[in-house]
Amino acid sequence: MSESVDVAVIGLGPGGEHVAAQLAKAGLTVLGVEKHLVGGECPYYGCIPSKMMIRAADALAEARRIPQLGGSVEVTPDWAPVAKRISDEATDAWNDQVAVDRLVDNGGRFVRGHGRLAGPGRITVETAEGPVDYDVRRGVVLNVGTSPAVPPIEGLAATPYWTNRDIVQVNELPASLVVIGGGAIGCELAQAFARFGVAVTILEVAPRILGPEEPEASKVVAESLEAEGISVRAGVTIDRVDHDASSGFAVTLGGGEQLHGAALLVAAGRRTNLADLGLDTVGLDPSARFVDVDEQMRAAEGVWAVGDITGKGQFTHVSMYQAEIAVRSVLGKDGPWADYTAVSRATFTDPEVGSVGLTEAQARDAGLRVVTGTYDLPVSSRGWIHKVGNHGVIKVVADADRGVLVGATTVGPSGGEMIGLLATAVHAAVPIEKLRTMHYAYPTFHRAIENAINDLDL
Repeated sequence: MSESVDVAVIGLGPGGEHVAAQLAKAGLTVLGVEKHLVGGECPYYGCIPSKMMIRAADALAEARRIPQLGGSVEVTPDWAPVAKRISDEATDAWNDQVAVDRLVDNGGRFVRGHGRLAGPGRITVETAEGPVDYDVRRGVVLNVGTSPAVPPIEGLAATPYWTNRDIVQVNELPASLVVIGGGAIGCELAQAFARFGVAVTILEVAPRILGPEEPEASKVVAESLEAEGISVRAGVTIDRVDHDASSGFAVTLGGGEQLHGAALLVAAGRRTNLADLGLDTVGLDPSARFVDVDEQMRAAEGVWAVGDITGKGQFTHVSMYQAEIAVRSVLGKDGPWADYTAVSRATFTDPEVGSVGLTEAQARDAGLRVVTGTYDLPVSSRGWIHKVGNHGVIKVVADADRGVLVGATTVGPSGGEMIGLLATAVHAAVPIEKLRTMHYAYPTFHRAIENAINDLDL
């Protein structure tokens, strides 16, 4: 016989966990289903452990800048405290019992297993004890997330390569590391490992690293990585990967050149976990890359989706934003509903990259009459005072016809924090003339935003 619940949440990443907890608090009977770890990628393999690595690596880099600023210092890297902190503080040794207890304490039920849709108002969960069927009265919320994408490079699948899920569990550092992929994850982890003394090479098949960002941002970060001894190779083709237990990895590039590394990190993007989810049983396309949702996060009658699988940005903050919307929709409450005009993101390289809204190229592709303004951070008041580690640039993208910003990029020591001001400007469509009359505190990094705005030819 089938059990019956009001709502089933399949996949308990940050968004799904939030949906389940909030709906349970609202008095609904809620079933949370997760086959891996409650909390998802972010706390165990993504945002949190990687930023712990980066925090430690940044401290080492800042210490090495002391001779240029005010003294002398000897820096001896030690990975052991980093590995211990990730295991003890971030992941509980990759145990999710605390998260499971939190869901149950909020009034939800939890089942460990693979959940799939089984038709309107029905799901099936494959558990260790066998399949269990559930009737779902109110609806199903999907939050099954993504997994590391592995490119079809000859020989790669047969090697012991790392993904982000492996590298955060490393207890001993390799002497050298080759990173396939120059996106945010690849660049962040490459720099962190390099600052601990690992010889690192980044391979990117696209013309430049950090492809989704403005070219100016990519240039500044690439130059900063290279200045630290990281080899950045963009526009390459990768023909083959081989591995030998004694000599490590050999990566063959187009033209026959070989690069060698003791370890190999594959950071080539993400793929949505939509296989074997039963999407066809509710009229959705099982071969689609993403689940198409409306402004209330509804994908079909009685089915909602949040997070990476919606294609609106693979970020924890987007998943949490969508989760709040889905909760209101399931409960039959009013909006506000989804608005992605000012989605912001941060890449935690040094310098950091903050971005919001449209890039210049995206704005032009959208048919806008575009005007841009830029300002180099090192020549700003705070950048000049900062002296070392002050690489950066501010770029703002304006719709000249409306007189508002539609996008911006902040690169610098506080790039991820500076973007907040510009995210507000894009989200609220603050007139550029109003931004020009603001007070920008002196001497701060964000004061350079004023210079970039004044560089707009408007």
